[in-house]
Amino acid sequence: MSDLYLRLANTPLGQTAVKTLGLPSPVPLKRLQRPDEPFIEGNVLVGAATGAKAATAVGRTLSASPAKLFYASGQDLLGDSEQAGRKAKALNLTTAVEQSLNALVFDATGIKTPEQLKALYAFFHPTIKKLAANGRVVVIGQAPQTCRKPANAAAQQALEGFIRSVAKEIGKKGSTANLLWIAPGADPQLDSSIRFFLSPRSAYVSGQTVRIGKSDSVPAVSHVKPLTGKVALVTGASRGIGKAIAETLTRDGATVIGLDIPSAMSELKAVTDGINGKAFACDITDSAAPNLIADFIAEHFEGVDLVVHNAGITRDKTLGNMPEHFWDMTIAVNLSAEELIDEELQKRQLLRDNGRIVCISSISGIAGNFGQTNYSTAKSGVIGYVESMAKQLKNGITINAIAPGFIETQMTAAMPLTIREAGRRMNSLSQGGHPIDVAEAIAWYCNPASNGVNGNIVRVCGQSLIGK
Repeated sequence: MSDLYLRLANTPLGQTAVKTLGLPSPVPLKRLQRPDEPFIEGNVLVGAATGAKAATAVGRTLSASPAKLFYASGQDLLGDSEQAGRKAKALNLTTAVEQSLNALVFDATGIKTPEQLKALYAFFHPTIKKLAANGRVVVIGQAPQTCRKPANAAAQQALEGFIRSVAKEIGKKGSTANLLWIAPGADPQLDSSIRFFLSPRSAYVSGQTVRIGKSDSVPAVSHVKPLTGKVALVTGASRGIGKAIAETLTRDGATVIGLDIPSAMSELKAVTDGINGKAFACDITDSAAPNLIADFIAEHFEGVDLVVHNAGITRDKTLGNMPEHFWDMTIAVNLSAEELIDEELQKRQLLRDNGRIVCISSISGIAGNFGQTNYSTAKSGVIGYVESMAKQLKNGITINAIAPGFIETQMTAAMPLTIREAGRRMNSLSQGGHPIDVAEAIAWYCNPASNGVNGNIVRVCGQSLIGK
């Protein structure tokens, strides 16, 4: 559904009106236009606190882009910034910064004490006002749970509060800020995440933290079609977010099995025919469903690489007025079915090595929603499932979740006007997301180069003011 307010607020008359009335003034977000476009262009500044461990890997990734690369100089606290590589030129931060900057990337892995957090101020204070519209801020730190000393853990945990606040300050420009926490020695795994969070693919992802662990290998992949040769199962694929997921994974090279309920078969066929995929009609709450899905995969593909649990329903009522079948159905579709399907695929060895499982949680599962005790329970359960399974999966298989906020779909279009507008504006970007925003985040999870990304719950919500 079109956001009329967003369009009006970006006309000359509208800009005057929103400024006079003190209303939100959302900036149109830049999203990916073509698969082969560079992940970042323009001017990119890299900074690194003394003792940085990831700056070299960051510089290597950035050097593969057409961006003009600079490193911070002139500040003692940023002594390791030159690790960004030969392509980078020095930018003295003790004098006025003249350049408009499209991205600010800071390696904070070397920060060991709260006092050393001053390096954040030294880097961002003279540069943050130079961040362009639709700009990107990425901070890289060490996962706090891997820090041996309490002071080190405190300093690294502090980065989360910093990045969430920065995201709220720059959101009015349509810009985003995110934090990548890496395990010791995991810097080789940064490439796919750096590319994602600096690119238009992450337009509606802001104020998020991602944990990246070590992995045995760093596969070489095509950055245009990284999923070539992969087979993906996408549930709830007939429309909205599911349709966008199926189309995006296909764009990236995968062959998609689209699954939905029998009554949606005509819509589903239209989607899968358009992407040269296969359609499979099945009610995932049927006790026979996991076996039927496994049989279909075994018959047509002999295995699957990517499983995206997108199917979901809402059956809203306050708890005292909720019929029992509303509760049962919501839990079954949004939570139980995912577990049973995964269990069957693994039991029959149909989920291939280095596979990916992606689940859909929700802001409702994080913050709760009035009249959605059933839905919030299920979506919060998804988070627990992902975090537990991430510790158990083997053979390079990873599992992660997306928690969407307000996304422009047929479901949100049916909301009352006041609730719909509140959902759109109550985030740092002051607008709703698009189905493609969820799909792009899923494609990042599914990338073979994202093998260090495991057990994460990333909100695609424009940094919603609801939840954490």
